Amino acid sequence: MADQDRDYEDYDLRHSEQIGDKNQYGTADFTEETSAELAAPISYDRRISRTDERERESVTAGKGVGIAALALSILSLFVLPILFGATGIVLGFVARRRGATALGSWAIGIGVVSIIVGMFILPFF
Repeated sequence: MADQDRDYEDYDLRHSEQIGDKNQYGTADFTEETSAELAAPISYDRRISRTDERERESVTAGKGVGIAALALSILSLFVLPILFGATGIVLGFVARRRGATALGSWAIGIGVVSIIVGMFILPFF
């Protein structure tokens, strides 16, 4: 049988020395696992990244509602001032609540002016 009668010597390919001659791991410290010691210390917290994404989404959603509120309030200066002005005011409050304070405030202000002009000044013309 070929496996029993081996006449070649066994070599440890990791150290290039014959097995049995020396202590295999006596001087070689590099054979131990060092991945934890060599890896960069990183702590990744998914909650923080999710919070950042939610904040960005809420600002974007508030901006869209704010633009819609401002568009309706400006439109109310020309067509259906009571209906579009009131809708612009309501959407302005929603936009302010979602983070678009400037757009929401402008929509509320223009909507109020439009309702006042529509109710008290336009009937006399």
